[in-house]
Amino acid sequence: MLEGEKVILAYSGGLDTSIIVPWLKENYKCEVIAACIDVGQGSETQMIKEKAIKSGASKVYLEDVKEEFVVNYIYPTLKSGAIYEGKYLLGTSFARPLIAKKLVEIAHKENAKYIAHGCTGKGNDQVRFEVSIKALDPTIKIIAPWRVWNIKSREEEIEYAIKKGIPISVSKEKIYSVDKNLWHISHEGGDLEDPKNEPKDTLFEMVVPPEKAPDCPEYITIEFKKGIPVKVNDKEFDPVELIEEINTIGARNGIGIADIVENRLVGMKSRGVYETPGGTILYYAHKELESLVIDKETARFKDIVAQKYADLVYNGLWFSQLREALDAFVEETQSVVTGKVKLKLYKGNIITSGIESPYSLYNEELATFGKDSVYDQKDAEGFINLFGLPLKMRAYQLLKINKDKIINKKEEKESIA
Repeated sequence: MLEGEKVILAYSGGLDTSIIVPWLKENYKCEVIAACIDVGQGSETQMIKEKAIKSGASKVYLEDVKEEFVVNYIYPTLKSGAIYEGKYLLGTSFARPLIAKKLVEIAHKENAKYIAHGCTGKGNDQVRFEVSIKALDPTIKIIAPWRVWNIKSREEEIEYAIKKGIPISVSKEKIYSVDKNLWHISHEGGDLEDPKNEPKDTLFEMVVPPEKAPDCPEYITIEFKKGIPVKVNDKEFDPVELIEEINTIGARNGIGIADIVENRLVGMKSRGVYETPGGTILYYAHKELESLVIDKETARFKDIVAQKYADLVYNGLWFSQLREALDAFVEETQSVVTGKVKLKLYKGNIITSGIESPYSLYNEELATFGKDSVYDQKDAEGFINLFGLPLKMRAYQLLKINKDKIINKKEEKESIA
């Protein structure tokens, strides 16, 4: 019992959090304050306050953090090049620490000692929320209904919602778990739980299936400044508008559908289908620009950093010292990632159509097959001799080994005779 205590609930208005409001009041006799952190869920936030109050919340916070989401979470991850297991662009992963940060701020404002969330005991998000909250205020206690209540499935959640008169948008026929923000939409559950099932076209909310995209390509030019996208087709946008613009362009061309069987932090494999049109384009463009301006060894080490960065973000360790230290390395590499990338988009494909940068390491006169005045081809002979010297010495070594083997065999035969 937490009678008289305030509990801050991470509230989305979805099935899980909608039934948690009455469940908390019924089982803990506490005051529930709903906190909806807007990271770009869309128009659904407009109705959320009314729904939370009807569900039994005493107060509702609606926090618009879309710009902070882009600038402080999306851009650092984009600059790092972090992609989880080669496919997942971390849309849910890097939204959770920001939401947790705002929940803690609201808890402090309300003098609340408890934060509740609707994450299941099987998922990654419970870890991301709780680890982030602990990093920001270790005195706050967590309530995770999915780990303690008797409800065992989404079907039972629906029955509970109906019993309590709570309006819900899901049904037993349309039972996908959906997470939506400015960066992506994720889909899990239902028929997707069997990896052999192809996602239905009706599943997609943002991206046009590639085969239904226009029959002619569309070109897009993205301009970066120190690793951050600042212009699309030579037009400057603020951070939120830029993501929205590229989302629109990518979505209509079938860009950004990813079907993933991923390794969850809690140990199991799970299947998700993601729509990340703008993010897919930005990652591709950013990587192409880096190929022009970052030297070989730095680029290859940055790939190692990117994998570690992705693991940290996926595992909920955004507020770790290591992630901050990796940011320092990444930031140094981005000092030269300035320039333009032109891309051709066609039915789900991204094709590079041109790259330029004032800091380009590419020298056409050096690379040309034609006549040049800067490269002396005679220099290559000495380079090859030195570069190949270890292999040459190894060859002499092998000759000596083989010669000794022949001598030993001959001596063995003579001793037997």
